[in-house]
Amino acid sequence: MNSDEWERIRTLHASGETIKGISRRTGFSRNTIRRALQLSAPPDDRRGTRSTLYDAHSDSIKELLSTDPEITVQAIKDTIGWEHASSTLARAVARAREELAADVLPDPAQGRQLTAPGTPTLPHFSTTFIGRRPEIARLRGLLGEHRLVTITGPGGMGKTRLATHTAQEVRRAFSDGVRFVELASLRSPELIAQTVLEGLNLAGRDQQGATAEAALIDHLGDRRMLLVLDNCEHLVDAVAGLVHTLLQATTGLAIIVTSREVLALPEEFVLPLGSLPMPDTDAPGHDPLDSATALFESRADAVLSGFRIDDSNREAVRRVCERLDGLPLAIELACARLPVLSVSELADRLDHRLDLLTTGNRAAPSRHQSLIATLDWSHDHCTAEQQLLWSRASVFAGGFDLAMAEEICANDELTSPRILDAIMALVSKSILLREEHESSVRFRMLETIREYGQSHLSEDALDGLHERLLAWTLAKVRELVVAWPGPDQRRINGWFRANRANVRKALHWALDESTCQDVRRTAAQVVAEPWFLWAGGASVREHRLWLDRAVERVDADSEVRGQALATLALVQTLQGDRDGAGASLTEAERIAALTGDAATADFVEHTRGLREYFAGDFPAAEPLLLEALSRYRANEPRGGLRSALDVHLGMLYAFTGQAELSEQHYREVHERSGATGERWFKAYADFGLGAVELLNGDAERAHQMALGGLTLIRDFDDEIGATLIIDLLGWTEAVLGETERAALLVGSASNLWGAFGRQLYGSHHWVDVRERYSSLAREQLGADRYDELHAEGAAMSVSDVIAFALDESVVLPESAAVADTLAMLTPREREVAGLVAKGLSNKEIAARLVLSPRTIEGHVEHVLQKLCLTSRTQIPGTLT
Repeated sequence: MNSDEWERIRTLHASGETIKGISRRTGFSRNTIRRALQLSAPPDDRRGTRSTLYDAHSDSIKELLSTDPEITVQAIKDTIGWEHASSTLARAVARAREELAADVLPDPAQGRQLTAPGTPTLPHFSTTFIGRRPEIARLRGLLGEHRLVTITGPGGMGKTRLATHTAQEVRRAFSDGVRFVELASLRSPELIAQTVLEGLNLAGRDQQGATAEAALIDHLGDRRMLLVLDNCEHLVDAVAGLVHTLLQATTGLAIIVTSREVLALPEEFVLPLGSLPMPDTDAPGHDPLDSATALFESRADAVLSGFRIDDSNREAVRRVCERLDGLPLAIELACARLPVLSVSELADRLDHRLDLLTTGNRAAPSRHQSLIATLDWSHDHCTAEQQLLWSRASVFAGGFDLAMAEEICANDELTSPRILDAIMALVSKSILLREEHESSVRFRMLETIREYGQSHLSEDALDGLHERLLAWTLAKVRELVVAWPGPDQRRINGWFRANRANVRKALHWALDESTCQDVRRTAAQVVAEPWFLWAGGASVREHRLWLDRAVERVDADSEVRGQALATLALVQTLQGDRDGAGASLTEAERIAALTGDAATADFVEHTRGLREYFAGDFPAAEPLLLEALSRYRANEPRGGLRSALDVHLGMLYAFTGQAELSEQHYREVHERSGATGERWFKAYADFGLGAVELLNGDAERAHQMALGGLTLIRDFDDEIGATLIIDLLGWTEAVLGETERAALLVGSASNLWGAFGRQLYGSHHWVDVRERYSSLAREQLGADRYDELHAEGAAMSVSDVIAFALDESVVLPESAAVADTLAMLTPREREVAGLVAKGLSNKEIAARLVLSPRTIEGHVEHVLQKLCLTSRTQIPGTLT
């Protein structure tokens, strides 16, 4: 042992900790503990680099942690100039936190010993706690406001580690100590109170005939104590009853519960625990060491000494962590395989993750020794109906809502009315994760949980669920087609966007796995009937991909293949692939004539005219488009094709110098959209009217029309429409003298066009228009500056360039002086200063933040020093 460890052993012993307890907390044998207590001076440290590194930096690390308990490992690394492995620093920081928390000197503000002699405290873990700093900060704050916090999440998410680590950090705030009671092994609900009593080391006391519950109440009374009840899901009703009673009968007791199922008590605050994040997808400012890959490096280092993440294995590590959903237990089990597998081999084998992750820490509870055991534990505590829904809901990808579950998962065994209760139970057990978006509630499973549920389905049962998912997808697509020209356009489009993964899964199964022609024809209808699917949830490229597969895999002369070919021809035309579109149109026309499909024949005529228009053959395009218009007037086409045709005729007449005819067609779209509340076609009409105004010399009016169109089109996933309008805005800005904005917008549009097809539909006359206006900006700016801005625009995302085009600026702080002042303080100091400004005393702030008054006093002193103040009464004025 080193001097720090020797000192820690003596401090724990002086606080009343038993030799057995010290052994459990430090990992040293009892004999080693006894020898250490016999030494009057610390032994020589011969343990090597890691201890030497820690000794060299421990004071600096502890000082930073004392100043700001929420400081990240990355911030510590930058501050102290750490040049060694990040995982080693993470371990050093964890050790420093533990040593700071283990300081059991009396708290003068409370007047009590923080740890009562002879009582159990918190379990000791042999591995370093990695990550979860945001969750720890959140839990600390909750403990200052709520007496009961339940940490929920799937098995293996790290609920116990988070609870115990946070309890260790906040122990100073609980003058009567922190206690931990494990309930996983208990099977008798009537023994819960007795088990808690034993966990507090009170079972041997004379209870004078009182019940265990009464003895607990008598002991806890007005004590200021934190109680951690671990793994309660299998006894949730009984635990809820005891917890409610204890909270009602005591004044200073706080409780952390870890459970896969919530207690459903009015006093309860639920803290859902999610997966560890991936560094590249973290929010700005997030510590990369607080992530799934950091945990992987730490656990891999434990089995392969010296393992480090570097350029040679970084991508493989990321694949492993992503495939395992950032689930801590799964990552730890995966690392246990590294003695026989490289990281790349491990990543490749994770298609069968449940079979692979079967060996882990044999000292861990049995339910955590393999991933299957962890999931079996949850499965065994579900009712038959809940198990059935778990399996059936595994057919969904990317989430589902209640209506989807009722329609796809219900049958005689699990009726629709029972689905709601089963979902509620699975959410409370953390099998399903609840998410809310725009007033809509959806549910999803982690991939590992989904795979486990699917393993309980027979092949026939799984095929049946896929077929029901496909049929449901077609029904929803048909709703989308009907709704597209009307007021529900945005709502149904939002629904389709939310279920994009489910649609993809249904199509993949139907076109890539099923050999049934009926199934394949259904899939073809899904992608053929919504001719605008590239604007309603799928990209242009993806829509074409599914159309290509459908055309290839359904019956050669079937009516649905003709419909798919016609839609494919439109997508090819919009991409500028006129040769491909010509072949598709010829085949679609043949099949439409063979099957008597008049609607497809009309659509073919329309698309053929559009193709000729983009090719620049205006004389050929006009009669074809007019013939299609005549047919549409006689037989109203699906999905608002009439408005699409008016937009295309408007474009044609704008280029043939017939401005009045062009405007007439766009006005018809405006009137139709106004009558129905539709927005997508109106956006294209705004573009068309803007283009007419620009060609007629009114750039200001053109600019206003384009802005209106862009505001409408942003609600959809239409990369073609958005890009077209961004291009037009760039042209108008050039004419209006805003040349820098013009260069940026045109650069963005050029890049976006290239992402899904040829520039401006591959139309030379449209490209000539762009060149005419962008050359104005190039001449005024100079080639170098224009190219610089053009490249800057090309690097922008669609959402960013739309925000730029619409002049949506970032809201600045009301007072720059206040912002500068706050920037001088650490996050914890800002929090303390804000509470001081509200008039709270140090003691009140300490209770709110679950810190000791002494710590709060230090923060206030730092605030006063940094802000050059002499009194806390000056803080409110400085922050306003």
